[in-house]
Amino acid sequence: MIDDLPIRKIIHIDMDAFYASVEQMDNPELKGKPIAVGGGSKRGVISAASYEARKYGVKSAMSGRLAEKLCPHLIFVRHRFDRYKEISNRVRNIFFNYTDLVEPLSLDEAYLDVTENKIGFPSATLIAQKIRQRIFEEIGLTASAGISINKFIAKVASDYNKPNGQKTVNPEDVIQFLEDLDIRKFYGVGKVTAEKMYQKGIFTGKDLKSKTLEYLNENFGKSGSYYYYVVRGIHNSEVKPNRIRKSLAAERTFSENLSSEIFMLEKLEQIAEEVSRRLDKSNVAGKTLTLKIKYSDFTLQTRSKTLPYYISDKAIILETAKDLLYQDKLNNSVRLLGISLSNLNTDKSALTKASADEKKSVSVQLKFDF
Repeated sequence: MIDDLPIRKIIHIDMDAFYASVEQMDNPELKGKPIAVGGGSKRGVISAASYEARKYGVKSAMSGRLAEKLCPHLIFVRHRFDRYKEISNRVRNIFFNYTDLVEPLSLDEAYLDVTENKIGFPSATLIAQKIRQRIFEEIGLTASAGISINKFIAKVASDYNKPNGQKTVNPEDVIQFLEDLDIRKFYGVGKVTAEKMYQKGIFTGKDLKSKTLEYLNENFGKSGSYYYYVVRGIHNSEVKPNRIRKSLAAERTFSENLSSEIFMLEKLEQIAEEVSRRLDKSNVAGKTLTLKIKYSDFTLQTRSKTLPYYISDKAIILETAKDLLYQDKLNNSVRLLGISLSNLNTDKSALTKASADEKKSVSVQLKFDF
């Protein structure tokens, strides 16, 4: 049952096949054709696929080689991240015409809290329509939206009528919506967790809701309480205009597998330089350095070290990464190396509220104008 706390009007905006759509917009010859952004090199991985390519099973994070097998006439396009950032900023400026409570998740999606908004509209549904219309008319791209009482439900809803659509889950419909939801649609339930839930007879939100908090904690660890509350419509995380960065990373996939640690040092130096540059640009430093190693058989290994002080200098990052590289013998030849810094010196006060807040309920006013 949902009661006791005031309700919010949250919109989740998700640009449709953003990188691919930008490429098709800028190059009319690509419109209506299956394209993939990235993935064109021998070891390349796809960053985005157009909807025409998705019909063949092509999707992001897929190797270009596999994508080409699925869609032999697939067109590979190089990344243009500066262009994507430019368009993303224009989209974000449209958001700010309606509210200052905008929380970007990436270049192509964001949460907006329009409970109180700049145009005085009581309907979040109409605001989402106006935003999507402006994105199309002023930029030339389409976006989808989800609208509901919290971030979790809004994000799930934004995927319902893609592309170029939106879905509103009204307060009085929240419980039924969540009970009917396929467990694979729950944000935060990945492929492995979904398979585990299937094995335990959990296929829908209603099945998940039938499990006790103790059962979920026992079987799904720290995520158990998250599943317990979100399936009841309880997710009190606020839209945070200044999201706190929890880590910063860079990595490289090599055109040929590397088997010698000596050859890896040159690559590590380049990665350390990139991490240091990003840290300086964000004006942050970190204490915990993690070295990511992906082997030629695609197995993944991480090695971490926490220092007693914050670092951002390239030389210290590189030396720490080298120590971790030499820490143990490599299992196989290496296809990818990455360095990440976490435990950053960001303002802890802006972090998500304590989990106790998540256990509170949210009130439903059935006449609430959505």
